Order: sequence, then C-alpha cells, then structure tokens
Amino acid sequence: MNIIEGSFEAKGKKFAIVVSRFNHFIVDSLLEGAIDALKRHGSVADNDITIVRVPGAYELPLAAKKIAKKGGHDAIIAIGAVIRGGTPHFDFVAGECNKGLAQVCLDSEIPVSFGVITTDSIEQAIERAGTKAGNKGAEAALGALEMVNVLSQI
Repeated sequence: MNIIEGSFEAKGKKFAIVVSRFNHFIVDSLLEGAIDALKRHGSVADNDITIVRVPGAYELPLAAKKIAKKGGHDAIIAIGAVIRGGTPHFDFVAGECNKGLAQVCLDSEIPVSFGVITTDSIEQAIERAGTKAGNKGAEAALGALEMVNVLSQI
C-alpha cells in the first residue's frame, strides 16, 4: 500500500499571501497567524514569503490568478474577512471570492489556501482571528504547507 501524506516542512518553498485590506482590524491578525505558521511549522524564510495587499475579498481571486500565472510561488494563501451586514452584499462577495479562488487553484494546479473568514458578526470574526476559535489564517497556512508537500509526492 502506498500512502501519500504531506508534512509541514517547506524550507526553500515560496509562498504568496494575498491579503484583503477591508476589515483590516481582523485581517491583520489572520495575516500574523499565517506568517507565524509558515515560519514556525514550515521553516519558511522571510525572503520566501511575498505579501500582496488588495482592497477587499472580492479582489483576492484576480490577484491570486496573476500570481499563479506569473509563476515562482509554490502556494498562495488568501486572507480576508467578510462580515455579514444588513444587505445581500455579503453573499455576493463571499460567494464570488470562494468560487474565484477555487477556480485559480484548479486552473493553475497551485495550492490556493482559503483563509477568508465569513461570519455573521464582528464577535465571530474576532473569535476566528486568534481567540476562542483559533486563528484561521494560521490554519490556512498549515493547509498550504501540507498541500505543497502532498503535490510534490504525487
């Protein structure tokens, strides 16, 4: 039996983190968690991490697509926060962000890790940015580390 599993060690691999500036008071914590996970668990060096800032979550897929097309990165981590308001805007932004990032991943065959939190309230967002529910940015980075290693074995 042949079992393929990824580890977190990714020394020498290059990662792009695409970060939404909207809701920065939440997103900054997610970004810190992602960077910490890459360094602590993946042994990724500072010069192997590129951070690209975009206006909001809706813009994440286009930036990720451009990064993937340009080449030079082993994985992309998308970081953002979409918090429900009183209008359907949340549904459009969250849905298109998710769909767009998934398409970039499939088209480019580069892992695109989804670190975009979608919550009903600011309180839920705070919980997912490093308090009760952990840090979803760190979890996205761990997923990217693992997928880089899994794909290299397939």
